[in-house]
Amino acid sequence: MVKEIQLRITLKEEEISNILVLKSAIKLDIDKEDIKGVKVLRKSIDARKPKIIFNYKVAVYIREALPKKSEYVFDYKDVSKAKPIHIIGFGPAGMYAALRCIELGFKPIVLERGKNVKDRRRDLKAINQDHFVNEDSNYCFGEGGAGTYSDGKLYTRSLKRGDVRRIFENLVFHGATDQILVDAHPHIGTNKLPKVVQNIRETILKYGGDIHFKTRVTDFVIKNNKIKAIQLQNGEVLEANRVILATGHSARDIFYLLHKKKIALKAKSFAMGVRVEHPQHIIDSIQYHCSGERHPLLPAASYSVVQQVNERGVYSFCMCPGGFIVPAATANGEVVVNGMSPSKRNNLYANSGIVVEINAEKDLHKFEQFGVLKGLEYQKNLEKLAFTAGGRSQTAPAQRLTDFVEGRWSDTLNATSYQPGLKSSPLHSLLPKLIGGRLRKGFEAFGQKMKGYYTEEANIVGVESRTSSPVNIPRKENLEHPEIEGLFPCGEGGGYAGGIVSAAMDGERCAEAAIVGL
Repeated sequence: MVKEIQLRITLKEEEISNILVLKSAIKLDIDKEDIKGVKVLRKSIDARKPKIIFNYKVAVYIREALPKKSEYVFDYKDVSKAKPIHIIGFGPAGMYAALRCIELGFKPIVLERGKNVKDRRRDLKAINQDHFVNEDSNYCFGEGGAGTYSDGKLYTRSLKRGDVRRIFENLVFHGATDQILVDAHPHIGTNKLPKVVQNIRETILKYGGDIHFKTRVTDFVIKNNKIKAIQLQNGEVLEANRVILATGHSARDIFYLLHKKKIALKAKSFAMGVRVEHPQHIIDSIQYHCSGERHPLLPAASYSVVQQVNERGVYSFCMCPGGFIVPAATANGEVVVNGMSPSKRNNLYANSGIVVEINAEKDLHKFEQFGVLKGLEYQKNLEKLAFTAGGRSQTAPAQRLTDFVEGRWSDTLNATSYQPGLKSSPLHSLLPKLIGGRLRKGFEAFGQKMKGYYTEEANIVGVESRTSSPVNIPRKENLEHPEIEGLFPCGEGGGYAGGIVSAAMDGERCAEAAIVGL
């Protein structure tokens, strides 16, 4: 017999090794010897009050052994001689599209402009140490996309777009910790993601798929509104009649290419702002109501905040406890910041994007001459401003949080996790009022909600500009572009996802759609 129950465990009880069995026996009023195992289905922490509670949803196996295998089976088969599906981009959407193609009996042919995870590391080192950006291999482009060198946060609200559990189980199948199956806010960690990504690559190759790194797409051959071929930067032309376009939100050359070819695009609302960095112990003390070091059973504390300011949302994005800030530019001449964390989240700093909603219809009047690409050009303008303010390198412009809100120059800055370094800059006057004014009011409000958050010990670092795509590539109900037969816009680059899990689910859906009629 198996019974699912909810348990509430105090921090002191959590220290007891077999506490779940003991508490389950008490709740079910049975002998603990009858319990053959307890499987954790969900785990979360309630730290709203000083007495911290661990909430568990568990399956209790009464006089019955725990199953040894997952109920999810991934039926990969040899597709080396099967009909091809071309996939452009090898981020989460492209990877999961390729895996799904193999399950469905089709051969994925993946074209990725960047390098594999091992070779990609050298280019990341060049950004951090030499301030040089390889435009094809960086924190956004390369095997696994932006997700590979990220926190690996897997939380998603896109529960109706596909089977979230299936996405998680596939990550575990490829080497991720099974803890992601139970945590309320699961993550893998930037130190472990590259191995998972490499394992996915090996699965695709093992079953007959093709993956071509350092292969940049420069054009599409379209006849009678149908995809006929893909042209590569090296001059090679590949015949193709089904193309899943999973290039990510930073592949601006693809947006320019589609616009030049008069293929329908739409301007899309997005968000931009800064990254704020606090010493992790400050966030721990706020969230866990403690002074000094947090309890060893508690993870580095995170937070989520939102505030409406002048009819626009100001909110936290991609919060990285125990993490570090990284340079996420995809071209020289721009500064973009993002955040990530290792699996243990044991760095000294907590950082988060704090961003402002940008309404594509109401907020970009000065960029109307760029038409559907106005949001993209607005992004670029702020990234170039950050590059100049930072000293024309990957050094980022920064300011103490209190100085930013109060409109003062920061004579000194706090220590930071951002390797290329910071330069004191008057971000309060450099950022457009649309963003800067709302951020200042937003930070004041967050300081009221979280006592201790508003502090001179925090830096803000600019700019956080790649939260989502400013362009939408439209598609019909069958996920195909409304004008171009055989083209399937996918994932974050198409405007259909907002993270690893939602992009992966969209990749699977596009694979299922692309094979119809073949």
